[in-house]
Amino acid sequence: MTSIPDHEKQIRRIEASAQSRLPWWGKKTKSALFAFFGIAVAVVSLLVLSHLSSEISLHDVKRSLHAIPSGTLLTALFFTIVSFAAVALYDVVAVETIAPGRVPYHISAMAGGAGYAISNALGFSLLTGGALRYRVYAAEGIDIADIGRIIGTSWLAIWFAFTILIAVALVIDPTRIPWVFSFGPVVDQVIGTSILVAVAVLLYWLSRRERTLQIGRISVRLPSSQGALMQILAGLVDVAAAAATLYVLLPEGSVSSIPAFALVYVVAVALGIISHAPGGIGAFEATIIAGLGLGQNPDAIAALVAYRAIYTLIPFLVAIAGFVISEILRKRHILAGPTILAVRMFEPLIPPLSAGIAFLGGIVLLISAVIPDLHHRLEMLADMLPMPFLEMSHLGASFVGIALLIVARGLARRLWRAWFVAIVLFSLGAIFALAKGLAWEEALMLTLMAGTLLLFRDSFYRKPLDERFTLTWGWLASIGTTAFAILWLGFFAYRHVEYANELWWEFAWDAQASRFLRASVLVLTLLAALTINTVINGVGRSKLRAQPIPENVPDIVAASPRASDALALLGDKRFLMDPKGRGFVMYARSGGSLVSLGEPVGSDDAVTDLAWAFRGLADRTGTRTVFYGVGPEKLPLFLDMGLTALKLGEVARVDLSDFSLEGSKRQPLRYAARRLEKEGIAFGIISKDQTQDIMDELRQVSDAWLEMKSGSEKRFSLGSFENAYLSNFDVAVLRKDGAIVAFANVWRGADSQEIAVDLMRYLPDASSVIMDGLFANLLMAAKTEGYRWFNLGAAPLSGLSDSHLASRWNRIGSFIYRRGAEFYRFDGLRAFKDKFGPKWTPYYLICPPGLATPRSLIDATNLVSGSPFEVFKR
Repeated sequence: MTSIPDHEKQIRRIEASAQSRLPWWGKKTKSALFAFFGIAVAVVSLLVLSHLSSEISLHDVKRSLHAIPSGTLLTALFFTIVSFAAVALYDVVAVETIAPGRVPYHISAMAGGAGYAISNALGFSLLTGGALRYRVYAAEGIDIADIGRIIGTSWLAIWFAFTILIAVALVIDPTRIPWVFSFGPVVDQVIGTSILVAVAVLLYWLSRRERTLQIGRISVRLPSSQGALMQILAGLVDVAAAAATLYVLLPEGSVSSIPAFALVYVVAVALGIISHAPGGIGAFEATIIAGLGLGQNPDAIAALVAYRAIYTLIPFLVAIAGFVISEILRKRHILAGPTILAVRMFEPLIPPLSAGIAFLGGIVLLISAVIPDLHHRLEMLADMLPMPFLEMSHLGASFVGIALLIVARGLARRLWRAWFVAIVLFSLGAIFALAKGLAWEEALMLTLMAGTLLLFRDSFYRKPLDERFTLTWGWLASIGTTAFAILWLGFFAYRHVEYANELWWEFAWDAQASRFLRASVLVLTLLAALTINTVINGVGRSKLRAQPIPENVPDIVAASPRASDALALLGDKRFLMDPKGRGFVMYARSGGSLVSLGEPVGSDDAVTDLAWAFRGLADRTGTRTVFYGVGPEKLPLFLDMGLTALKLGEVARVDLSDFSLEGSKRQPLRYAARRLEKEGIAFGIISKDQTQDIMDELRQVSDAWLEMKSGSEKRFSLGSFENAYLSNFDVAVLRKDGAIVAFANVWRGADSQEIAVDLMRYLPDASSVIMDGLFANLLMAAKTEGYRWFNLGAAPLSGLSDSHLASRWNRIGSFIYRRGAEFYRFDGLRAFKDKFGPKWTPYYLICPPGLATPRSLIDATNLVSGSPFEVFKR
């Protein structure tokens, strides 16, 4: 083991936090509209399903379900196994095409099979197979670009299969295609034939040589014709076997044409994905019944229920069993060979799996609350409990069911409190299941689910910092569609009961319809409250207050050779302090990121511990680790953390040991200094002991400068005009006729290593060479005082490569530097600083790789100033 465990010990002793809100409109509005569209599809599907099954009772469906032969169930289970084996093959072929030899076959196969089992049960809006695969392949060292190609290749296979099955159906039996999917037999055959010819041409094109698909700057290596054919065959086997699972369960004679059935099945799956509901429940069933004309057939409804159990529930339970066995083996410390690989593969999937367990537990309780309990059990319960306990337990079970659907999101994010609440809810759910109807099967299932979560305890350690409760729109849509589907089931179960106002107030042991109505009101009220909370609070996090500056921070800043560490005294940050008082990290939270300003401040032996502690803090709180504006010296440390580095530009530092105003290169600076003298403008440095005496004059200059710039004070990476902050520093001033016309507060590094300025402000009618003259005088004064370096600050996007071999970020940054003059004069800023003959060193944004990189950059931008270009300025 490395020294990381020591850092973990440091992490356990440290606490802290911060954040800013993202705009409500834009991307989040689109997410909300997409979520409501999915809910609308689900609601319409449930209304259609209700209309088509208006003459069927729950009793009829139960009887049909029990009548399905065991041989038929086993056949359906066989086709399910074949389908998931084909799903696993998607990823094996995709990985070997994109990243050959880098991931063992069994790992990619498990990623495909287990990932699909979980996402199929949870629903694509909660957790996609792509997100699961990203976690697994990233752990295997595959970079984000290749992971995207793998996922894209896998999805291409299934959509190719959908397309080919539709084409075959259109060609083979166009006369029996349901009218809602048909353009007429001749047109259908032409469309189907064209699709098949296009696929054949594509395979021939791939067979000629290795092909690459170029979309803008993104290139994807396409599989060979053999690989593509294998992917297509795997997709056909997958979809055909999945459809066969349902086909064998349907009553005899219900399918008049296999091609037409295949077409309806594919459309049903697509609509199920759009609906946001777990497994597409509701939309899938409505499409199958409407497309095949199976309304008023209880055997068809029973077949769909059996299909859900066999194709959705059983694979999910198998995935749970695999996780449980893996976790037991890990805790027994008998890892060896394949077991190590299994645990390594399974661990990233524990959060989504646990979310699925909680979601499933919530569904079990909600279904139990809306369907009738067994009468003989209610009679037994009447001898043991008073009726109010029954009524309260029924409502309690409904509440716990909705609560588990909500808590599932926290489990997916590894939150400790979500894990703890889930254990409590499962325990309460088991009690309520017994108290409302002696449902011992449900109580046992919920207890086993709680035990499974207990096994996964180590995976839930994150404790967010002062975060308001909110749900994403996608998650809210999934909860909503699930709840609506279950309430529809309740109305389906009690459709034989004639509605009357008295039902709401009827309390009796056999008044189960009344209990369902009261439970439905509770569920709908909770859903409305969740929606209102999400609309009002959005999906962001609350802003954390900056903490008071700890007592030893000024002393640590004074001992630091970096002048910019003085920003710790600004008062807008929080601090992660070293337990031994050797240093600190100054940071804030923005969006989903904890952003440190620069690298840790303090002694060399504390910097490493603090960096790892900050990494651990972000991990425990479920946020991204970001270090904004660090130099190249500590890059190996950050790379060891699994983070990546984006070059933001270069910092200009003047070597004062050989700096002077003499020579032709310094002529503009000499001219500026002499012109100020001729204009009667004198330079001086006011000590920090006297800064308070001139604060009113400085504020007048600052206010005039801000008004001239039509701007506002920046924070975090720049100082702002505040009395308490400025009183910590000496102030360089330019006076004309005794009045201050320009000033800059001076940062001083320890041991005369570095000096810099922060606020640089002047009156609008001051001299045209005011800034050149101020800097010329400052540099000469710093040299006289014996300082080694003068830090002129950064030139954003400077020094980025535009080579076609460079990273995408470098090419984008270089383009902005060359073409972004209308937003900000990047080249002009560098030219100004070049007059002083500085040495340029790069500075970086350190953040997680992959999909988290652009989010981290946006969070840092919003924290610094809210402008996409201001993030680079110093």
